[in-house]
Amino acid sequence: MSSESVAGVPAWCRRITSELDAADARATALTKGLTVAQLNWKPHPSVWSVGQCLEHLCLANEIYVEPILASLRGNPTGPVDEITPGWFGRWFLRRYIEPTTQKARARAPRKASPIASEIRASILDRFIAGNARVRGAIARAERYDVNRVRFENPYVPLIRFTVGTGFQILARHNHRHLHQAERVTQLAGFPKRSGGPRPRR
Repeated sequence: MSSESVAGVPAWCRRITSELDAADARATALTKGLTVAQLNWKPHPSVWSVGQCLEHLCLANEIYVEPILASLRGNPTGPVDEITPGWFGRWFLRRYIEPTTQKARARAPRKASPIASEIRASILDRFIAGNARVRGAIARAERYDVNRVRFENPYVPLIRFTVGTGFQILARHNHRHLHQAERVTQLAGFPKRSGGPRPRR
């Protein structure tokens, strides 16, 4: 990307977009060539499969981005260069979202829990489409002070994060569960790549 094409675009927009691009590439590499059995294999009934990790991300992103977009309907409030979460946002990211510092495991909200009985290869297309929707929200948010505009939390209405914190949550949440899915493929019992039907789209 040339310097001219990023001129005037806030640093946070470029950073979050880059993380979404990396998530798309990571998910594509993760699912390339996987069979139906591999996508849906679980080491234990209580552990998500690769496909369920991706379905959870699809649901979470689809649910989260809509109230963010709804909060950006007023007049632009002026751009900011970087996202600065408040103390609660920083704590939440560090404790529950950020893969490198996550301190606690929390049950996924029912709205974002995997529901499909069998997950197919089309889950990758849905994941990439969801990230494209987030990029659209980022483009709309460029001219707003994302450290001041808040959105209604779709899971806990009493907690209202800033739009900037919301984007940061979406980006890091992607990588947390992609890492989880990658770990599943590294387990000793994971089905071998040879044999078995390819996933249907």
